[in-house]
Amino acid sequence: MKTLEVKNLVKNYGEIRAVKGINFDIEGEEIFALVGPNGAGKSTTLKIIAIILSPTSGEILVEGKDIKKQASQVREMISYLPEEAGAYKNLTGHGYLKFMAAIYTDDSQKQKEFTDFAEELTGLKERLKDKVKTYSKGMTRKLLLARTVMSRPKLAILDEPTSGLDVINAFEIRNIIKKMSQEGMSVLLSSHNMLEIEYLSHRLALIDKGEIKAIGTPQELKQKYQAQNLEEVFVKIAL
Repeated sequence: MKTLEVKNLVKNYGEIRAVKGINFDIEGEEIFALVGPNGAGKSTTLKIIAIILSPTSGEILVEGKDIKKQASQVREMISYLPEEAGAYKNLTGHGYLKFMAAIYTDDSQKQKEFTDFAEELTGLKERLKDKVKTYSKGMTRKLLLARTVMSRPKLAILDEPTSGLDVINAFEIRNIIKKMSQEGMSVLLSSHNMLEIEYLSHRLALIDKGEIKAIGTPQELKQKYQAQNLEEVFVKIAL
């Protein structure tokens, strides 16, 4: 069974059609990237799959469950990290993860498992005792990513997971994403960094003006568009 199936997804904002009947799917343990220029419909699509926005029409299935008809069940299988997410700055890193674990489950044993797992993933060690307001952007992003995957969701939806980070922090976050995929999690991510997409994704879809223009592995798309890298593919499709 596919982790995610998106069928004829449409989203209108009044007279504006932001997403124009797109189709794609994600297999188990696959990292799938949705890339395109600003205003292409990427974040809108991610928010619909995360059950934050409602689709105008179309069907979305997570592990075979419809996000509209079985929303509560789907919410237990997905997790979403927005581009502009923030953490509670007056909590310690440990306190924040413990608080979020309690939102995920009422089971105290599972809460501890989620918190312990997330703390290990962050790599922040002793700094988890410090308040989040003392963290750098990279440290905060690691904390937020760990929170997103602490429950080991079937599907993690990540919008620009390394946006604005330095090389080392971005590298570490990419490795966390790869590790989680290898351990059974599917990932849907959006990023403007084509090198990151090429490093992380098994497949990608290029979206422009609300329409998917191409889907394939990085290698397939480079061959199809006779490009040296994904940036060239992106430019050829988007211009």
